[in-house]
Amino acid sequence: MKCVLAIDQGTTGTTCLIITADGRVAGRGYREITQHFPEPGQVEHDADEIFTRTLDAAREAIAQSGLVPSALGITNQRETVVLWNRATGVPVGRAIVWQDRRTAARCLALAPQREAIHDATGLVTDPYFSATKLEWMLEHRLGASNGAHDQLAAGTIDSWLIWKLTNGAVHATDPTNASRTMLFDINTRKWSAPLCTLFSVPESILPEVRRSSGSFGVAAAGHLGHEIPILGVAGDQQAALFGQGCWNAGTSKNTYGTGAFLLLNTGTKRPAGGGGMLTTIACDATGDPVYALEASIFIAGAAVQWLRDGLGIIGRASETEAMARSLASNDGVYFVPALTGLGAPEWEPQARGTIVGLTRGTTREHLVRAALEAMCFGTADVLRAMRAASGAALDVLRVDGGATNNGWLMQFQSDVLGVPVERPDVIETTAMGAGALAGIAAGVWPNAEAFIESRKYTRFTPGEGSRAAQAATSGWHRAVRAAVRWARDTEA
Repeated sequence: MKCVLAIDQGTTGTTCLIITADGRVAGRGYREITQHFPEPGQVEHDADEIFTRTLDAAREAIAQSGLVPSALGITNQRETVVLWNRATGVPVGRAIVWQDRRTAARCLALAPQREAIHDATGLVTDPYFSATKLEWMLEHRLGASNGAHDQLAAGTIDSWLIWKLTNGAVHATDPTNASRTMLFDINTRKWSAPLCTLFSVPESILPEVRRSSGSFGVAAAGHLGHEIPILGVAGDQQAALFGQGCWNAGTSKNTYGTGAFLLLNTGTKRPAGGGGMLTTIACDATGDPVYALEASIFIAGAAVQWLRDGLGIIGRASETEAMARSLASNDGVYFVPALTGLGAPEWEPQARGTIVGLTRGTTREHLVRAALEAMCFGTADVLRAMRAASGAALDVLRVDGGATNNGWLMQFQSDVLGVPVERPDVIETTAMGAGALAGIAAGVWPNAEAFIESRKYTRFTPGEGSRAAQAATSGWHRAVRAAVRWARDTEA
């Protein structure tokens, strides 16, 4: 049985899967990684630990399967950056994680360059991205006058793993990861000389950018017991998009986690972006670069966690499906879960959680249903904004994440959108996407369509409740306006 090894190197740990040609997961390994918080607002990882824990997880998956992978694919936490010495392979300090905010002041000082940065990269000027992190590492760990840049290599976590697996033979990344660094011009699809100059990053230390499905060298036999070609690489959200089969314009996926992460494939034409939406690089069916819009809803599943842990009105998240089904409607109760502000499309960081429509007849079931409905209404708002910005049609929404186990939620999402919602049998879509990119290049699947045919989906289509769900959207928008107005009304 042909198979691939998929490495999903995430923020809290590494998951490795052996995926067979018929879509089964034949082996699985997982290892946590240590989180380091040297100062408030700073988050770091030990790059050497990431590599050794990744090897441990991969070896476990291979041993469990009893199979020899034909290829290896890598997906990774994006924006986290590593700097290391080419000659010794020793990292120059710890990796700085995407969550790190130490360069916030630097980003504020870049206000005059924001438009030019956005035009080139599709990104907002924020510490989230890699450029100011790498600038800080070069200045604070080496010194601005250090002349040893020719001995250095830098890159996101995929580049580090490739370099280590190939014993330093390959220093490369792919366009999806490069597009998250704030150093990559998504128009020319090359490293930007003006941005490298702006951030004092020598272009010579950056990895070669290769197509997402193709050769990234060979993992040496000493690491995983066999020589395994590395044939697929993509950042985590783009890998999930590919793993969901969203390689054509108008296809989209939403990951329902603590927050919700939406990507819409917009094809070969760059969309406008704005309104809290980022323009990024994704993959078409062959692994070539296309454009996508990306946006985050700050609070999704976290609202249910708050109902459980903060208010104590539920004992387990799994209770919410039956509670929502017990009501014929929301009876005018809406919950805007702006517990950490509102993201796209409103983008109001001062907003806070708002519940409207309470009466003497309101029960805990109403609050639970309102929290679930908020995920669906928020997703619909972002997708409509993405459609308006890109001109792409929305044909189907593919979903993953823990909340998708709630059948009522998925049906309501389909009803609100008016399009089918499809949930895969294996929800580890980031790893599946990396495996698919590698497996297509290796011939495990003859093409992307054959890969997606090996997967199984549960399909939710707009039903009898669709008209009522869409009519309720006006009440949701009224509630959102209330939350925004409260945030902006600063009078005593």
